[in-house]
Amino acid sequence: MHDYNPAPDLLRDRVILVTGAGDGIGRAAARRFAAHGATVVLLGRTLRKLEGVYDEIEQAGHPKPAIYPMNLEGASPKDYSDLAQTLETEFGRLDGLLHNAAWLGTLTPLIHYDIELWYRVLQVNLNAPFLLTQAVLALMTRSPDASIVFTMDAVGEEGRAYWGAYGVSKGGMQTLMKMLANELETNTSVRVNSIDPGKVRTQLRLQAYPSANPEEWTDPATIMGPYLYLLGPDSKGVTGQTLKAQD
Repeated sequence: MHDYNPAPDLLRDRVILVTGAGDGIGRAAARRFAAHGATVVLLGRTLRKLEGVYDEIEQAGHPKPAIYPMNLEGASPKDYSDLAQTLETEFGRLDGLLHNAAWLGTLTPLIHYDIELWYRVLQVNLNAPFLLTQAVLALMTRSPDASIVFTMDAVGEEGRAYWGAYGVSKGGMQTLMKMLANELETNTSVRVNSIDPGKVRTQLRLQAYPSANPEEWTDPATIMGPYLYLLGPDSKGVTGQTLKAQD
């Protein structure tokens, strides 16, 4: 994957929704998808950040993106249904979905974990991807080649101490990915996979490791190979897999 060389028009005519598109991996992915021809729907909580990404894409001369502000913590099932309806009305299709939005919460022993915060983190990191996927799945099955990708984290599978609701949510996300892949493998064109980005320079990682030197972490823009591969046609037939963005 590290030497993957995508075609310049790899994602031409594809509509791809990216959550957490305002910064970090989401921003890098949205910009790269647009550079390869996709119409990107930028979903995030902070309108100012989404507008910044929108301007970057437009100024580069790529296909005009769309902005869809949404606070995943407070979004209801109707909000996701409304989003799916908007996508159908505006584009008539959805070829790709990158679940990237995440909230760290806090690192603390489970015995001391604040219960309200636990609910809120799981809402953003696990319930929201489920609700969003469920809402847009019918639209995605109309695509001849659709792809759902989750950004995972190894701490979830490892059950690493003190990672609390974030770790549990990432472990749950992996199970959700595998269930969806198994359910959709037969009689649909939708494939489902996940990517472990590794040590990447993001705001979430900075919050998790405040004493570390972020210059030692990888720039999000340099790990886009697996994202392009999984959301483009070259990965057709690949499903239920987890790719590592770094060695």
